[in-house]
Amino acid sequence: MKKTLMLSTALLLATVFLYGGGIVTNTNQSASWVRMPARNATLGIDATYYNPAGLSFLPSNGFFVSLNNQVIGQTRTITSSYPLLNESKYTGDVSAPLFPSIYAGYKTERFAVSFGFLPIGGGGGATYNTGVPSFEYPLTDLVPAFALAGVNDYRADIFFEGSSVFFGYQLGFTYKINDVLSVALGGRYITAKETYKGHLKDIEIYNYSNSEQWTRADVVMTGIASSATTSGTNLQAAIDGGLLQATDPASLTVIGGLAQLGINATGYTNAQAVTAFQTAAAQFTTRATVLGDQEADAKKTGSGITPFISINFHPSEKLNIAAKYEHNTKLELKNETSKDITVGFTPTGTPITQFPDGATARLDIPGTISLGAAYRPIEKLLVSAGFYYYLDKSADWEGREDSLDANGFEIVAGLEYNISEKLLVSGGYLFTKPGTTPAYNNDLSFNVQSSTIGLGLAYKVNDMVEVELGGSYTIYKDGEKSFIRNTVPFSETYDKGTWIAGIGVNFYFGK
Repeated sequence: MKKTLMLSTALLLATVFLYGGGIVTNTNQSASWVRMPARNATLGIDATYYNPAGLSFLPSNGFFVSLNNQVIGQTRTITSSYPLLNESKYTGDVSAPLFPSIYAGYKTERFAVSFGFLPIGGGGGATYNTGVPSFEYPLTDLVPAFALAGVNDYRADIFFEGSSVFFGYQLGFTYKINDVLSVALGGRYITAKETYKGHLKDIEIYNYSNSEQWTRADVVMTGIASSATTSGTNLQAAIDGGLLQATDPASLTVIGGLAQLGINATGYTNAQAVTAFQTAAAQFTTRATVLGDQEADAKKTGSGITPFISINFHPSEKLNIAAKYEHNTKLELKNETSKDITVGFTPTGTPITQFPDGATARLDIPGTISLGAAYRPIEKLLVSAGFYYYLDKSADWEGREDSLDANGFEIVAGLEYNISEKLLVSGGYLFTKPGTTPAYNNDLSFNVQSSTIGLGLAYKVNDMVEVELGGSYTIYKDGEKSFIRNTVPFSETYDKGTWIAGIGVNFYFGK
């Protein structure tokens, strides 16, 4: 089969959200996270995102800057047991070579102001060189529909490419109430953009009994529609000319002609047969349109604001405790479409397209509650733990949130050990449990239970510069979903694995 398929990681909500975090939230927002994902109670520069109130306890006053990038890859495997598919296993490669996070700010004894730039959602692209099942299922219907005519195979050229990224521009204000307690308030302005380009063409069926060749499916449909139109026209002409009565039973020849169109015309009158021919002609014309060559060129854009509040409690040099709440972000994406793919028609004949121009859809970023603690039992060792709770069921995802049975959560723990004054090594573990059900998942967007391990190091070049390196790998629990198509029960199995390599440089311009 000739197929190429490249899909946006956000094509059906959340293929975009591939990495650390909730269903619609990226929390892998620094190289520090990659090497040790328990950042909820951090007192480093990436506290700008994870623990804004903790910026009051940075090691020095003055300006601070953190530059980070991650290279991210993911392999996805979807296996379908549907018997009419030409293939059962579909493998996709997801990549994000550029995933930047930038933090900067200024700290005094009591106050700190901070800025952050980060991809809070999206940031990658997916390539499926052998397609995905959902794009194949409609084509498989061509084989049983024309089996009696000798059709036993299909093929198509399908190509889609997309990008999706939700950039966040964050501003925060931190105030140190006393030597142990600080608070922070702020907000994040989010710009969302998804782009889609692609085509669906050269859909063909193979006839082994007659022509023994590949034939374009739209040409077959057009030919059938033309034949049905001619039969209906001739039958109506015979009625109008008085050769037949409209109320008389249709002849066996007419009934046989309708049978070839998949219509049981037993008991039809001639008038009913004319209507049946006309209806069939319209239906096959519609199928010809859907199965013809088509292109897509569209983008979706939107914006929203995320307010947040943060509290940090630092009772001693050994212990730090933090909490943060981010409010739900209302995001409404609007289509701007120059070319679109028709997927069907309404009963009145209006085309149903993949990306209708001007249409809007909600894709909220859910509110989040995060808690964290860091403890230093000895001078060289730091032990950290944290908890994320994602308020997914309160978000608006055009009804898809109804397929959740609970809000998602994450539990994270990590260690840092100072080998020397300049070098530390670290590691951590993250357990993610989304509240998704089998009804929520599909072959383009599935979220399942996972475990992430991160390892890395940080090297202090001098009092002003620190370099961080980290790597992580995420293992996902297989997901499974049952279907029934054309009375045939089958299942899909979803599996994936994600790796991240991160690098960061932190600057402290103290005074």
